[in-house]
Amino acid sequence: MTDTPLRIGIAGLGTVGAATLGYLTGENARIAARAGRALRVDAVVARDRTKDRGVDMASLRWFDDPIAMASDEGVDLYVELMGGADGVAKASVEAALAAGKPVVTANKALLAHHGAALAELAERTPGASLHYEAAVAGGIPAVKALREGLAGNGVTRVSGILNGTCNYILTEMAGTGAAFGDVLAEAQRLGYAEADPTADVGGFDAAHKLAIMAAIAFGRRIDFDGVRIEGIESVAAEDIVAARDMGYVIRLLGVAERGAAGVSQRLRPCLTPAESPLGKIAGVTNAVMLEGDAVGATILTGPGAGGGPTASAVLADIVDVARGNTPPTFGVAAAALTPADDGANDADRGAFYLRVMLEDRPGTLAEVAAALGRSGISIHRMRQHDHADGAAPVTIVTHACDLAEIEAAKERIAALDVCTASPVSMRIVES
Repeated sequence: MTDTPLRIGIAGLGTVGAATLGYLTGENARIAARAGRALRVDAVVARDRTKDRGVDMASLRWFDDPIAMASDEGVDLYVELMGGADGVAKASVEAALAAGKPVVTANKALLAHHGAALAELAERTPGASLHYEAAVAGGIPAVKALREGLAGNGVTRVSGILNGTCNYILTEMAGTGAAFGDVLAEAQRLGYAEADPTADVGGFDAAHKLAIMAAIAFGRRIDFDGVRIEGIESVAAEDIVAARDMGYVIRLLGVAERGAAGVSQRLRPCLTPAESPLGKIAGVTNAVMLEGDAVGATILTGPGAGGGPTASAVLADIVDVARGNTPPTFGVAAAALTPADDGANDADRGAFYLRVMLEDRPGTLAEVAAALGRSGISIHRMRQHDHADGAAPVTIVTHACDLAEIEAAKERIAALDVCTASPVSMRIVES
């Protein structure tokens, strides 16, 4: 073990930053022994110098400017835990890499939007490297498993439950029968959801993670704009009940897979068997399923957020830096990453669940069936549910069809006089 310390600068002392600092001080000897090198937090950046973070910070150098700290000669490793796709987070990471320093970040938005450019900067600058285990699935070591553990595999599919807030909401809706809005309010009260929950329930947080994993899995440039994103706002209590009656649960699933048209990326609520590996994941837990030609399918589960779990991933990257373990950012050289596959998301074929709200009068089901037929869709099963007012919920499961056919059918049904609300569809995923 070398006595020359790795001097660390941490930008951001929120939940994750404070937890990381706490472990690096309280458990320093144990972590340093595993790293094979002395570790020392030397400098920090935070908005509030007076806040009690449970750690003695009197000996630390305080900076007001993250970019200045990232460029400081007394900082060997820059740890960015501020968040944000642009602004000072991006500028400070670029400054550290340009100065030939390794960077550890938990910033999924930054990587999803600028990961390829940052990887190129890191790989052409001697001494620089970019590490981001904490940006994907919190404490689950998904990046290392995909980039290193499965390096010998031809990966065919990456999927998972990538947002604990959404999984909590869907699990509670199923368990209590409550409406989406009521469960969201409870999630906010418990601290599982932000005051503005758009990034979570709209699917954007999980889509950032999916785009990063797809880049590693398939050796392609990050293509966040190419992710087809649908959140869980339209999932209703009747969808939960209908899914349960058929032996399914509803989960917000991210799926990236290689097909004949290229690599597709989709983040949307799906029906999956209740007894499947992903169907059993409940509450705020995350899960990542990786499928390769040699290993088959393997699944990793654990906490996807929180101070301790995310700090665990940050610490793993710090140990890698101390050991000199700096693999290519996305598994292959940045210059070798292939372009995104335009149009691959349209090649989505399978069974779909469809819910329509119809006026309760004779002939309505025949009109819906005709609209589906004109769209080339065959009905596997159809059910009209009990209702107390004039609008009857009808749920339909199709035989295998194309996504474009489902979208065309929804437009035709929405245009019918008997339809009282926009139709809702969800893909049925059997594994």
